[in-house]
Amino acid sequence: MRMRICLAVTCWLFCVCAAQAASTEADFKTALTAAEAAEQDAGALKNQWIPTEQALAAAKKAAAAGDFDTAVAQAKEAEALAKASIVQAKEQQTAWKAGVIR
Repeated sequence: MRMRICLAVTCWLFCVCAAQAASTEADFKTALTAAEAAEQDAGALKNQWIPTEQALAAAKKAAAAGDFDTAVAQAKEAEALAKASIVQAKEQQTAWKAGVIR
């Protein structure tokens, strides 16, 4: 019985590790393209954030060093920040009306 449990746990760990394959340069390029597109949309709304630019720079630096796992993570963070800045810009387009004294 103990042997079956050990075998099951070993198989499960093998499957989990195989599912967490390392990121590739292609994964990075896909993530970077999405992040840069979101940042461009934020720029069109005149609401780019400095942390977004920092995350993009960190992603490019990690990719240049060959660390694609970190590069993909930074690019995804940059995309999330850019999307948050877009949401903020759109919200603020109408929220200012609530602060006007009538």
